[in-house]
Amino acid sequence: MIDLTRRQTLFLAASLPFAGTVTRARAAAQKITVALDWTVNTNHIGLFVARDKGFYHDAGLDVEILPYGDTGSGTLVANRVADFGISGSLGLFTQKSAGADLKAVYAVVQSETGRVVFNADRAAIKTPKNLDGLTYGGFGSAWENALISTIIRHDGGKGDFSTVTLGTSAYEALANGAVDFTLEVSTWEGVEAELKGLKQRSFRYADYGVPDEHTTLIVSSNAFLAANPKAAAAFVQATRAGYAYAVDHAKGAGELLVAANKDTLTNPALIDASLKALNDGHFLKSAAGAIGTMDKAKMEAMGGYLFASGILLDGNGKALTTRPDFSAYFSNEFLAK
Repeated sequence: MIDLTRRQTLFLAASLPFAGTVTRARAAAQKITVALDWTVNTNHIGLFVARDKGFYHDAGLDVEILPYGDTGSGTLVANRVADFGISGSLGLFTQKSAGADLKAVYAVVQSETGRVVFNADRAAIKTPKNLDGLTYGGFGSAWENALISTIIRHDGGKGDFSTVTLGTSAYEALANGAVDFTLEVSTWEGVEAELKGLKQRSFRYADYGVPDEHTTLIVSSNAFLAANPKAAAAFVQATRAGYAYAVDHAKGAGELLVAANKDTLTNPALIDASLKALNDGHFLKSAAGAIGTMDKAKMEAMGGYLFASGILLDGNGKALTTRPDFSAYFSNEFLAK
């Protein structure tokens, strides 16, 4: 990880007096930086829509979407290198519990997009308990072990399985049969597998004892939010408008995302299919019509699950012994107009 030595600075233009009059000049747009959690994908679409459709500009903001790099978005935000960042729910809870200055302000998705996935021809895998004794292609986090063990045990199994840490190579390993199952984001890797003609089946976490969650969030720091409440609200609300546009105008939003990222998004069919999955599954907008709002019960339940599983550590790497006040981890106040 690189040392975090850069500091973001915000510039506001002062009103300029004109000869013979006292005219208030329009303040320059406030600069806002946003860090991505991964290479550009459809989870980020609201940011690019809001930027390129002028929603940020109309809100008095000049928003720069930082390219994905080696340093995680939560670390960049907590160290004031970025003002906002896309973050996984797990990242928020673990980093905040360890002392990072983070607060979630927007839910990109309204429910869990992850799945336990395996090849469809594995007839012996009928329910999660059949994963006992098999090999999991993993990504190297304690969360994975707790998650999969919970799912298997909830179905009556022992929760015993072997793990091979492969990172994103797990998807190729699954396709060629080198591992028995892995985890994937149904609205991205799942859609990509389908486009490639790979036949898969999956288990949804919340069907087997794991709390449903807002898988992907937008976070900021308490320091930035306290110093810039109006700019923060303007950013969150304009971002919400960007995601709402992607719900109502998926085709146009997808074309905009591809046009803004031609070097990395070279398969427009994947973008279209992913957006369809996000919208058909009521991920960007819930069936009840929520866009961006974080559900208190979901946030509390996931935080409690991670605490009970021993995944939340303090700044010294010790498991927390007292349940945190999870209401301090998130706020919907910046969504309110």
